[in-house]
Amino acid sequence: MKEAILKRIEQLRDEIEIQNYNYYVLAKPEISDFEYDKLFRELQELEEKNPEFISESSPTKKVGALVIGEFQQVTHSVPMLSLDNSYNEEDIVQFDSRVRKLLGNSCEYTCELKIDGVSVALRYENGQLVKGISRGNGSVGEDITEHVRKIPSLPLRLKKPLTLEVRGEVYMPKDTFLKVNSRREEDGLEVFANPRNATAGTLRQLNTLAVKERGLRIKLYHLINSEDYDNETQSQTLGFLKEIGLPVEENFGSELDIDSIIGFWKNWNEKRHELEFEIDGVVCKVDRFEYQTTLSYTSHSPRWAMAIKFPAEQKKSKIENIKFSVGRTGVITPVANITPIRLAGTVVKNASLHNFENVKEKDIRINDMVIVEKAGDIIPQIVRSLPEERTGAEITVIPPEKCPVCGGETGKTSVEEVAIRCMNPFCKAKLKRTMEIFCSRQAMDIEGIGGKVVDLLLGNGLISDLSDIYFIKEEMLIPLPRLGQKSAKNIVTEIEKSKTRGLTAVLTGLGIPLVGSKTAKDIAMYFKNIDSVMMAGESDLTLVDGVGEEIAISVRKFFSLDSTKQMIDKMKSAGVKMEEDVAEKKGNVLSGLKFVLTGTLANHSRDEMKKFIEENGGDVVSAVSKKTDYIIAGEKAGSKLEKGMKLGVKIISEEDFFDLIK
Repeated sequence: MKEAILKRIEQLRDEIEIQNYNYYVLAKPEISDFEYDKLFRELQELEEKNPEFISESSPTKKVGALVIGEFQQVTHSVPMLSLDNSYNEEDIVQFDSRVRKLLGNSCEYTCELKIDGVSVALRYENGQLVKGISRGNGSVGEDITEHVRKIPSLPLRLKKPLTLEVRGEVYMPKDTFLKVNSRREEDGLEVFANPRNATAGTLRQLNTLAVKERGLRIKLYHLINSEDYDNETQSQTLGFLKEIGLPVEENFGSELDIDSIIGFWKNWNEKRHELEFEIDGVVCKVDRFEYQTTLSYTSHSPRWAMAIKFPAEQKKSKIENIKFSVGRTGVITPVANITPIRLAGTVVKNASLHNFENVKEKDIRINDMVIVEKAGDIIPQIVRSLPEERTGAEITVIPPEKCPVCGGETGKTSVEEVAIRCMNPFCKAKLKRTMEIFCSRQAMDIEGIGGKVVDLLLGNGLISDLSDIYFIKEEMLIPLPRLGQKSAKNIVTEIEKSKTRGLTAVLTGLGIPLVGSKTAKDIAMYFKNIDSVMMAGESDLTLVDGVGEEIAISVRKFFSLDSTKQMIDKMKSAGVKMEEDVAEKKGNVLSGLKFVLTGTLANHSRDEMKKFIEENGGDVVSAVSKKTDYIIAGEKAGSKLEKGMKLGVKIISEEDFFDLIK
């Protein structure tokens, strides 16, 4: 009997450690919170009943995540402990009974919404934000100061010059999560499971600008040693935090008894879909700090607080069909048409399957009975199929070999990519995005043609490929909504000016898979004209610095298409310049040296600096590596400067650079 118990304990420890790694390190949970809590609680109970099997290496002896070594580690002033979880009224009543028994009397509670995000600690000195720390393993976290400084809702200076430490939750709003996942799906990247994982992934980005770009937010709920600031209760603390300028979640309940707690929990379980952010429960806390002190802590959680989770809303449905949609970057996404069900407040008829690898891993088939839930209460997705309910009428999903929109070939742009794409660069589903790239500043720089104008051109049948832009006349544009004669004239003038941009701009704008502006320039500088590029074989292309086998195959395939050849011929007939002007070198003083530009320079634009470097024999590269010789840093230099300092790259100013040339 004891051997069987020990075996089960070891199984649970192994499984929980695996799930901890998936959740905290990879940000890719494989099981729901409910399933995880069930495993954890079973292990706790077995260890409590069998103390001879307790081990210091057990997951019950530690709290939180593994610390990622890429960030500087910081020790927490007070450990960030987890909370005991409950899912039903019986657990809530038992919690209240334990509290009253330990205190010898009843007490009042504060209930707060449990935002489903990432816990952080913030330190202010004399009112100034000086440190941001992730939870880490509860005792040691990671320095994420520069990340939290980018959160728009977080003040860098308090309204009072206080020295204190607060804790809270960083989260991603639901609408932002939807946009982030949509972009990732279009780019062929793996989507985030929910807003919490998207937040965790963002805070692990070395480029701190991702925090602002992805719209992270924060709410504070805890003040270390709150009594020192004349607060006697948790509800007073929330008011104090708001008073000094910190964002708090204001939908909290105070002076609650046990019946009010249950009502608060039930009410927000119904209303949570109305919030801009995801919550997965409420947190109940004994309100008075003197009572919290009396109740104290267990080894892993406070006795005076409990998280009351919401049950995950999942429903069963049937996959009636699986259709393929093509995004603006050509990514083909399988979408399940399911028997309509009401889920998380809305009727769901379709559910994203994300990519074909996901379909294969979960063994999802047409006519399958499946479990459906909303990721982050937003995106309907298939959790799993129910193979035990199969009848034999199920149909395996086969990734398409031809694009469902244009009939072009499908494939992947790299071996690491999870998505399957339409490889035809002129697919109608991709044309809008390709046209936006072609007209962008990095490519042909046609001012006045942005996303809205491209929509008008496509919607009115004025363009069917990139070359059509050079055959547009004023009279074709004037009748279009929101344009008029003046705008039409300006656009046609800009189109005419773009004809002189040269080969690098053309290659950048064509949207060749795997070819960015740097690679486009390297190819242009090597081959000098479009005809040489089009005739080049894969082996010829790999002679270009920075062009590997995958890029060479992509370029060769692109220019072997009849549609590409016809489009290039049309551009030539319109007078588009397809040769590269090689900058005349004034010297070779910078020969063999690689430079990276970052930040805002005082006296010259980046293009001017780039020209100076190339005229003197140097090369400008976009990414910092050990091969980088110099970083020219201006005001507000970001992650490139940080990486360069870590790698020991020499950092120079704009003035230092010109001294170097002299």
